[in-house]
Amino acid sequence: MTKREMFNLIATVNADNAEIVDFCAHEVELLDAHKSSKRGMTATQKANVAVKDAIVEALSTIGNATTVTDLIATSDALAGFTNQKVSALLRQLIEEKKVVKTIEGKKAFFSLA
Repeated sequence: MTKREMFNLIATVNADNAEIVDFCAHEVELLDAHKSSKRGMTATQKANVAVKDAIVEALSTIGNATTVTDLIATSDALAGFTNQKVSALLRQLIEEKKVVKTIEGKKAFFSLA
C-alpha cells in the first residue's frame, strides 16, 4: 500500500475527525508537490535517448535478430560504444516493449518487437 493510499484510508476511516482529515489531505498535497518537483532527465539519460533511437534504427535496418556485437559492428552510430553500454540500453528498450530478446544456446539475439 502506498503512502497516498494509506493517508486516504486514514482520512476515510476518521471522516468524523476534521483534524485528522486535514492532516491527511495536507500529506497527500505534499506527496503531489514532491512528485511534481522531480527535475526530469539527467544529461546522460538525455544522451541515452539518442543512442536508443540509433539502436532501434539499426535493428530496423538489419531486419532480423542480431547479437550486440554484430549490432555495434553494423551501425556507424553505435561504433564508439561498448557491448555493456549497448546491452544496458537494449534492456531498457526491452522493458519499453520496443525490442525482443531471444536466447539460442548461450547467445542472446535482439530484434524489434
